[in-house]
Amino acid sequence: MRKYRKREHIENYLRSTYVSDPLFDEIFLYHNSLPEIDFSEINTGADFLGKHINFPLMINAMTGGSDFAEEINMHLAEVAKEFNIPMAVGSQTIALEEEDSAQSFKIVREVCEDGIILGNLNGMATLEDAKRAVDMISADGLQIHLNPAQELAMTEGDRNFRNILTNIENIVKGLEVPVVVKEVGFGLSADVIKRLYDVGVRNVDLSGFGGTNFFEIENLRTPDSDLSELYSWGIPTALAIIEGKKLDLKDLNIIGSGGVKNSLQLVKSLVIGADTVAISGEILSYLVHGGIEYTLKYIANLIYKAKIIMLLLGAKDIKSLHSTKYKVSGKLKDLLEDLK
Repeated sequence: MRKYRKREHIENYLRSTYVSDPLFDEIFLYHNSLPEIDFSEINTGADFLGKHINFPLMINAMTGGSDFAEEINMHLAEVAKEFNIPMAVGSQTIALEEEDSAQSFKIVREVCEDGIILGNLNGMATLEDAKRAVDMISADGLQIHLNPAQELAMTEGDRNFRNILTNIENIVKGLEVPVVVKEVGFGLSADVIKRLYDVGVRNVDLSGFGGTNFFEIENLRTPDSDLSELYSWGIPTALAIIEGKKLDLKDLNIIGSGGVKNSLQLVKSLVIGADTVAISGEILSYLVHGGIEYTLKYIANLIYKAKIIMLLLGAKDIKSLHSTKYKVSGKLKDLLEDLK
């Protein structure tokens, strides 16, 4: 059942049609006509979980558990290795339950031997499960995903969400690698981020509204149940990043994700507060529709255009982007004012 559902998720993502808005268009960046920068000297290097990467981009969790998923993960690992960027695998729960599913996750470490790889489990996983997931792929960190909205959209999904915060605290304290707590497309609010921080979490993946929409994806699995009125539910990614950054929590690392598709959106994410940006759906689309070479070209162009934008902002490195001024307008401005 779980293996079949994983394939359905990929297929339904590619079939999804609802257009959501992460509100990046309502962030204004100032053009700099005197950047005083040599394009060839722009430095896109960054740190991620204490290690160096060539560009602040992560291939976010997608899939695992089947032959179809194994091929996808193999190619994603090839992309991660080519550009020296981190990659997260999809939920490993299926591999903990079915031994024959493990190879679809192990392939990532086999391909990307020295790269930064993150494991993935849900918030109800035990510490023992977390250790097994990390060992399975020699993970450099573990994503713990929070997905109550998705679970409620599934007929077979969980309905009890008690004690998850305590469970996360136990994993953070008992695991030897960093923990990244992430949403799956509905956004982490400032309140949730603070609660996570208070129990020891220092890495959050906001995964805001604007990208993969699991209300629609799950609804496509069960067409008899109409959830379309909920497709607009969630915290837009730009709002989630700004609100998370405004908390000003020491040593909190923010991964901005949810609807990031192009270089301008990526750079805007970094400017407004993300330390790293993660993309899943857009990369999956390029890989499924165009293959590995098409995907490599997409990432290469993404990085090149990001450097163009950096020069036009007068930012010689990623650290400079974090201090770049910006303004907000429209709905994003209204939301920020209402939340003060």
